[in-house]
Amino acid sequence: MTAITPLSADELNQLTADFDSDPVNRMAMNAVTSAGIDKVARNYDRARLLQRRFSTVVDNGEATHQDRSGRCWLFSSLNVARFVAKKNMNLKEFEFSQNYAMYYDKLERINYFMGDMADLIRGGEPVDSRLFQHMLADVMGDGGQWTMALNVYKKYGAVPKDLYPETESSKNTGEMNTQLRRLLHTAVAHMVDDPSRIDDIVRRTVEAGHRMLTIHLGEPPKRFHWEWTDADGIFHRDGEITPQEFWNKYVGSADLESYVCLVDDPRHEHAKGRKIGIEHLGNVAGGDPTEYLNVPVRFMKDCVRDILVEQGIPVWFGADCHPMMDRTDGAWATDLFEYDKVYRVDFDMTKEQRVRFGDSAMNHAMAFVGVDVEDDGKTTRRWRVENSWGTKIADKGYFTMGDDWFDQYVFEVAVPKAMLPDEYLKALDEPATMLPAWDPMGALA
Repeated sequence: MTAITPLSADELNQLTADFDSDPVNRMAMNAVTSAGIDKVARNYDRARLLQRRFSTVVDNGEATHQDRSGRCWLFSSLNVARFVAKKNMNLKEFEFSQNYAMYYDKLERINYFMGDMADLIRGGEPVDSRLFQHMLADVMGDGGQWTMALNVYKKYGAVPKDLYPETESSKNTGEMNTQLRRLLHTAVAHMVDDPSRIDDIVRRTVEAGHRMLTIHLGEPPKRFHWEWTDADGIFHRDGEITPQEFWNKYVGSADLESYVCLVDDPRHEHAKGRKIGIEHLGNVAGGDPTEYLNVPVRFMKDCVRDILVEQGIPVWFGADCHPMMDRTDGAWATDLFEYDKVYRVDFDMTKEQRVRFGDSAMNHAMAFVGVDVEDDGKTTRRWRVENSWGTKIADKGYFTMGDDWFDQYVFEVAVPKAMLPDEYLKALDEPATMLPAWDPMGALA
């Protein structure tokens, strides 16, 4: 192996001299150290021209707030569901309990993880293997996927937020997740030490996980009485109902369970029009597998546009939300910040290169609730996005996305299966190409 060349004092002195010799560098340093890189690099013309006007807007009420948690995938999927529920109950404002969804996701995920690790240990997987260590490092985060969310709703239903409200731990999940992760790491260590006790350790760990979750999040309702006054002032009473019955009655008409996840995997070795899946990725044992249909980003756009314009319902999606984002004003565009001009460095990777070399992956889920379409009825210009970061930023919590940003940083959308052409429907019946657990397409929102 060739030795890494040390950075010498002479080289460091030359770097400093080169920097100091150019007044543009000094000007950039003075500006960035005082104001921060985003304020200096912000493209004034692009920012002012990214208007908040849309030819189609789906009104979904006040933006929600996930606080200090990674539950965006639950908030965004429930934001789609609440639009349906509000329409069915004629309500102006309504919110599902994200705490309820997280409780059962984490309980199911404990069971899923323990069963998965038990199989690896019985199969002789080395403890220091990449897979084993990835599983240990990745466990008990808050992130998830559309299919994982629907697995929870199909099994456990949903409840109104005021019947199972937020707790300190649901709003700030860090300490709870640390303790749950410690529980699971301890259990795996014991299973490795004594494989003859695996079944007993799995059972006891699920019991302990249930106890810990209930201590942190409260005990979720099994049945509840539901009554409401609608937007016309008319009082309604359902009587006693289960969370499953509530979900089926007020959201079931949208048939969200039949939605298909479309992704844009830009790597050339993964063909468009084929299914891909991620090994060991899931939450509910016996639920639907986390699989995607890989399609061109143009097809994804067309589907989202048609759903918003023709069906008038929000669309769940996953993206790499951080690049070129103005969080305060609520804007995304590929040229919203001119970092390259400030640094005089070329950031010229393609979407494929960013995925392949660890620079980009899906990390946040939101919902499309509007689009601006040219007069031709097809060409999209910008998108309105319902985020879950509260109402104090952006347009009362709603963001504007340039159409160019969609191409580069949106990775996944959930759409009705009925929208797919025959060739894609046939592809759904084929087995998925399974990618390893650490593949970037397995990143969770």
